[in-house]
Amino acid sequence: MLRHFLLIALLLAAPCFAWGKDKSKDRVQTPGPIHLDKGGKKWTEKTLRKMSPEEKVGQLFGIKVLAQFLNDADPKWIQLRDNVLKYHVGSLVMTVPVEGAVLLKSQPYVAAELFNRLQKTSKLPLLVAADFERGLSMRINGTTVFPHAMAFTATGKTEHAEVFGRISALESRAIGVHWNFFPVADVNSNPANPVINIRSFGEDPKQVGDFVAAYIRGAHEGGMLATAKHFPGHGETATDSHLGVAEVTGDRARLEAVELPPFKRAIEAGVDAVMVAHVTVPALDAEPNRVATTSKAIVDGLLKEEMGFKGIVVTDALDMAGLTRLYAKDIGRAAVESFKAGNDVLIIPANLDASYRSMLQAVRSGEIDRQRLDQSVRKILEAKASLGLNKARLVDLSQLSSVVARPENVAAGQGIADEAITLVRDNGKVMPLQARATSSGTSLGTAEAALPYQSLTEVGNRLVAVILSEDLRTDSGRMLEHQILARVPDARIIYADVRSAGGMKASVIEAVDAAEYVIAAVYVVPTAGRALRGAGGALTNSVAMDDATGSLLTAILDRAASRTVVLAMGNPYLAQDFPAIENYVCAFSNATVAETAAVKAIFGEIPVGGHLPVTIPGIAGRGEGLMRPARTSSDRSGSGGSSDVRNVQP
Repeated sequence: MLRHFLLIALLLAAPCFAWGKDKSKDRVQTPGPIHLDKGGKKWTEKTLRKMSPEEKVGQLFGIKVLAQFLNDADPKWIQLRDNVLKYHVGSLVMTVPVEGAVLLKSQPYVAAELFNRLQKTSKLPLLVAADFERGLSMRINGTTVFPHAMAFTATGKTEHAEVFGRISALESRAIGVHWNFFPVADVNSNPANPVINIRSFGEDPKQVGDFVAAYIRGAHEGGMLATAKHFPGHGETATDSHLGVAEVTGDRARLEAVELPPFKRAIEAGVDAVMVAHVTVPALDAEPNRVATTSKAIVDGLLKEEMGFKGIVVTDALDMAGLTRLYAKDIGRAAVESFKAGNDVLIIPANLDASYRSMLQAVRSGEIDRQRLDQSVRKILEAKASLGLNKARLVDLSQLSSVVARPENVAAGQGIADEAITLVRDNGKVMPLQARATSSGTSLGTAEAALPYQSLTEVGNRLVAVILSEDLRTDSGRMLEHQILARVPDARIIYADVRSAGGMKASVIEAVDAAEYVIAAVYVVPTAGRALRGAGGALTNSVAMDDATGSLLTAILDRAASRTVVLAMGNPYLAQDFPAIENYVCAFSNATVAETAAVKAIFGEIPVGGHLPVTIPGIAGRGEGLMRPARTSSDRSGSGGSSDVRNVQP
């Protein structure tokens, strides 16, 4: 009887033991529109009152998390878990491991499982952010693929940006990411800009603002926080702020006319956050080496007071050289000065421990006002509550297969890339190319049945495709190759990069001389921290071709310009360095959907109707683009089983 009594007593007491448990750690989210209700406000104020100074400071930091599988005993997992707990971290910034130029992307389930584990670990719900400028496919395989921002503007349809925002939001929330560091509100007014380029919607401030606002609407429909970046504008700069201190040289009138309008549109559209750039802006803050991130005049004065922004102000990554070079002797001060300038969230500090300790010391000494600290922490907690994280933190892994990469969404991404293709030059002698039907009548894009490990197709020289990229180890050109071979199985595909181009020149020119038609696909996209070895051995950053691949393209054009179509799989300004180009197609992206779209366009399978969102000096102005209809079915029938690659004029 005594044992029975004790058992009953324990059962009755169990609810009391669980009274203080945070039930959100075990509940699964049901993402919906962003909304801060009364319950969320109450949770925010109650949580804020209970927090210690140490916990409040920790909420300001967003630390980098690599989306990869980690065993519970893996030292990487233990350190990550311990950092979240020790420093009371408020946010995570998802990225992936990198080896040279290769991103080691993960899978949706891997990322979602990792975030679920971290959410269970943390005392307070974690706000998970990511840089999904091209959707999740930037970092996660098996997701919907979209092209770069400039491709959307080439279509002329803001509704595409809204669709992009909505789909990206739905897939992001499905894997446990709540906050996207997009849209890019920079106006790419400088063709030599090494880091913005096709990440921008273009060079016209109004058009950029229209697409920025459309993306924000879509993101909010899908329940994701959006960020306008890089304030007060990074489009005019000539330096990559990952490598050094970039300067915005325009006067105040120029800023009001060009750089600031898209940010004003973003604020009007209800953008949740604004990311501040590590750039100097003498017109706004004349102090030498005072970057916008640490400028009270720019953050508090311009953004908050003059422009009336009330949301979260987030720094660009604090480990970027544009900032760290200024605080090399006391790296923790970068966080303190950024916060004092008006930033609320401090992401990816170069040294988390030093930054946390510096911030905590500044709070304890009174250098940072306690009320000011509470203002930022309140914003962060309210953002979490508006996403429902106070009620449920976890994602349902079983729902991933029904939410991520829905066929209709995948088709939408491809359709946008198709509409973006822009024809800048056409001599009427090359496009559209003729796909070669197989002897068995296999339909276009369908491989003939073959035994494993046996190739039944001999390579010919009638159509030669030269793929020029930064690094052969990347995926650049793989989908393009697949799409070309699906149409011309005996096409010769040649890859070259900065390391191999010089030694391959003779063999490439031999193939080009024998070819009837040539495709030169150039992959140059803005890459953070990309440096080229310039004159005298000095490192310079650029979004142009390197000397080796540029020399190879020049040689191809010298021998076969009239029968060569150049595909700009990224930087559209490429043509200004190669005036001999006679056939020029811009895809504005190296994404797989852009590769597929480019091939469909040059084979006449889709209409070409894109328009340049930027001016290519000496080549074409903004808004220009040659219109071409898709070939009719009778045109496509061609020569049946013939092995010829023929040109059929529209």
